[in-house]
Amino acid sequence: MKVYLDNGATTKVSDEVVRAILPYYKKHYGNASSLHDFGAKAKEALEKSRKIIAQEINADPEEIVFTSGGSESDNLAIKGIAYGNKKKGNHIITTKIEHPAILGPCKELFLEGFKVTYLDVDKNGFIKLNQLKKEISDKTILVSVIHGNNEIGTVQDIEKIAKICKKKGVYFHTDAVQSFTKEKIDVKKMNIDLLSASSHKIHGPKGIGFLYIRKGVNIKKMLYGGRHENDKRAGTENIPGIVGFAKAVQLDKKLKQIKKLRDYLIKRIEKEISDVKLNGDRNKRLVNNVNISFKYVEGEALLMHLNDRGIAVSTGSACSSQSLEPSHVLVAIGLKHEDAHGSIRFTLSRYTTKQEIDYTVRELKKVVKLLRDMSPWKKGINYEAKEGDHHGY
Repeated sequence: MKVYLDNGATTKVSDEVVRAILPYYKKHYGNASSLHDFGAKAKEALEKSRKIIAQEINADPEEIVFTSGGSESDNLAIKGIAYGNKKKGNHIITTKIEHPAILGPCKELFLEGFKVTYLDVDKNGFIKLNQLKKEISDKTILVSVIHGNNEIGTVQDIEKIAKICKKKGVYFHTDAVQSFTKEKIDVKKMNIDLLSASSHKIHGPKGIGFLYIRKGVNIKKMLYGGRHENDKRAGTENIPGIVGFAKAVQLDKKLKQIKKLRDYLIKRIEKEISDVKLNGDRNKRLVNNVNISFKYVEGEALLMHLNDRGIAVSTGSACSSQSLEPSHVLVAIGLKHEDAHGSIRFTLSRYTTKQEIDYTVRELKKVVKLLRDMSPWKKGINYEAKEGDHHGY
């Protein structure tokens, strides 16, 4: 049996999306900037898709800027605001649990002379609003806080966060790559200035995303060439990808079904396997996310044994799962390194079935027992980490 529970990394492209995309590879393949009929057909599809996506977050169509994906959207938001508002200030505020697509550009900007503040989070992954208020200064130009965390699934109250930023006259950006279409988002009501999203997390194609940029936001573009995307991002638009993205937005998300299976998985693991801990908030979490720490077990070993049984999971963010360092998110919420290393992320989708969950739990119990029987920590052996031990136990 093959079970895919790594939908936080990427998702299966739905059949409906594939059918919507195909004509724009073979029949309507024009460049949306061209003036002839082929170009007009592509332009029509582009703007229709832009409108569908804008409606999902209550934005105006012209506020949607298509990109190559979530990472580009995050980079454009962080660097675009930083370079476009240098006359106002040089201070950016973010959190210790952001995706690397936020942490990376923040690090680069720090090396260029910008000041970056990283907010702490509590044991469930929530930022402290009082700390945010305290850290905002007259030099602060941007606050960026992830909406639904890609590792532990915690969903921040971005409406409250954005309200603080608006009152202080500071731009607010949220990375909504994991939460887009899973959580209700109204950019006008929530006072969001910038928002990143990606197609391949919602059963759309890879290589396409968008950055919502509220009208009036002063942002510097990062790519130069033609005057595409309201002169915010140069490059011929990926029409098949954009059409597929819009179609994915229109799919029945089956959120109640996913949430029910998520809670069923959590309940069974906690009931049937000892010494486990759910990471992230129990209630305010993404409907498809289950992140569990298994004491006395090494996560990579658990992942590989599950893979041998046809079950695909992750040890954390897909972008960093090959790293031997413990997850920065799990460390930020207070986990010991050995517990962080023993954590597994299960992420479900609209295609996940109860039969798959039952099979996963059955095999998971076997693998955890197998690994614990071999574990030096379970046996009480005083194992000291030697120099060069990348796991740092």
